[in-house]
Order: sequence, then structure tokens, then C-alpha cells
Amino acid sequence: MNTVYDFTVKNRQGNDVNLSDYQGKVLLIVNTATGCGFTPHYKPLEEMYSELKEKGFEILYFPCNQFADQAPGSDDEIHEFCTLNYGTEFPQFKKIDVNGDDADPLYAFLANEKPFEGFGKGLKNAALSKFADLNNKKFGDKAYIKWNFTKFLIDREGKVIARFEPTEDMSVVKEAVVKAL
Repeated sequence: MNTVYDFTVKNRQGNDVNLSDYQGKVLLIVNTATGCGFTPHYKPLEEMYSELKEKGFEILYFPCNQFADQAPGSDDEIHEFCTLNYGTEFPQFKKIDVNGDDADPLYAFLANEKPFEGFGKGLKNAALSKFADLNNKKFGDKAYIKWNFTKFLIDREGKVIARFEPTEDMSVVKEAVVKAL
């Protein structure tokens, strides 16, 4: 597998979606949760999507409950939460695992293309790092994603060009997206 276009995922309704359908677009692929300290990221994500979608930008989000059970709802409950609370219009896909033996192959690919390099400096980031390490210990070498709202930026050719941990300021993410467009 060389690009994200080689993968098929399931949409919220359970239907196959070939990511080659997004060829030529800049993508931001995000694992999400509804009960996380980073859940407010939905707001700047939706603002970015609304502002940039006409320029060929898409956000694809995949709920995941592997981080302290912070996305316990069904796909429909998560969709309702996101649309009611944040007005999200970007595509939600089926809830998946991003770590372990049942990790979605897309996420194993993304993480291998852009491995984790740390949450950054500061007390808050150090605390998250310790908590994430405890949570992810059970996944061993298949702990691809360290926490909710990890973002992967994909260029128009389907190549992974950046990884943003949830601690990254959303203005930095937007700047990279604009540059990729």
C-alpha cells in the first residue's frame, strides 16, 4: 500500500467507501471521541472544513473508544452529538479501533508513514504522555495512535505529509492544510 487511496473504509451506515473517491483532494484524517478533553477540536475542525471545502479539502473522522472509553456511543449517537453540539458536516465513518490486533489497516498505514514523535513540551503534555502510555501499554508495538484527535494530513496524491498530535494548536494544523491546498 502506497497511498491512502489503496484503502477501503466503512461509512457511518456500514457501507464501503474507497478512499480513491477522494483523489485530488487534501484530506485531514482524525480519530475522535465525544467525551475527551480534546472534543472541542470539533469546532475549529468544522470551521476549517466550512472555509476550505470548496478548495478541495475534506475531513474524514473515525470515532474510536480505545482511549479511556471516551467514545462509548453508537455511530448514530456520536453523529447526533457532533451535529447538535458542533454543527459538523464533514463525513463521519464507522467507529473503529486504531490500535492493537484489530486496528483498522488505514490507521496502521498512517502511523507507519508518520510515527509518533511526542506530545510536545510542558506539564500538560507530560501528563498526557504518562496517561497515554498506561492506556496504550496493552497494545504493545501496535499502539499506533497515542490519543484521541490525532490528525493526519494527506496531500492531493494520497501521501501522508504530516501528523499532528491532539496537543498541537489547531492554528498550526490549519496553516499546514492551507499550505497543502
